Amino acid sequence: MPDTATTFEEILYEVADNIATITLNAPDRMNTISGPMLDGLSEALLKADKDPEVRCVILTGAGRAFCAGLNLESATKGEGMGSGAVSSANLDLRNTPPTTLFNMDTPTVCAINGGAAGYGMDTALGCDIRIMSDKAKMAAAFTKRGILPESGGTWFLPRMLGWEKACELIFTGRTLKADECLAEGLCSKVVAHDSLMDEARALATEIASNAPLAVQASKRLMRMGLSEPFTEHVHHVFLQLLPLMRSEDAREGMMAFLEKREANFKGR
Repeated sequence: MPDTATTFEEILYEVADNIATITLNAPDRMNTISGPMLDGLSEALLKADKDPEVRCVILTGAGRAFCAGLNLESATKGEGMGSGAVSSANLDLRNTPPTTLFNMDTPTVCAINGGAAGYGMDTALGCDIRIMSDKAKMAAAFTKRGILPESGGTWFLPRMLGWEKACELIFTGRTLKADECLAEGLCSKVVAHDSLMDEARALATEIASNAPLAVQASKRLMRMGLSEPFTEHVHHVFLQLLPLMRSEDAREGMMAFLEKREANFKGR
């Protein structure tokens, strides 16, 4: 049973065994993005990242899709994500899901249960690790809809695939099946559909069993390293290492090694 459960609008949130599971919950429209879902997802991600009991986050979708992208019905009516209320003068992306995902120190695992198209694909790419159902796919359909990868794809894909492969995928707007995503390095594993959440929880449990301060610091420094020269980066790594070496978890990890037992980390 979950330790805690919360329902945001169109988002389910529960915590059990130091793992927060966040579920996009609009299965009747294949979890296409609405304003309430955006707000709920940001709130849930921020809640998980601030909770010292949460050591890993699983993001997934309810029903047969992970997220089929923008809610085109509302967008074509000028509502929701397509509303004229959003302009360059009032645009604030600081707490939107892509920015929140990128800035989180808590590790994120995306369990892609079905189609991840457009915004859904960008959101999946924003997670640290992706596990895909064998029924899932990624659709870079942006240019087919007259838009561009607006939520991180233009940043992630060149780094994941290299310039040429990213150009081919974005310019053509192709759909990739799960095994193609695995071959291109867009996910870490493809599993049988019915075992997807078990696989995701097993990975999240393995992550959560390690020292959370060390895991979070490692993620933070990797993120910093994306834009730092090597010399400056190793200096920042050393500055982060000093407080970690004085932590209770570091002492516990060393004692557990010497005593040949499993460590019991407290996040202190």
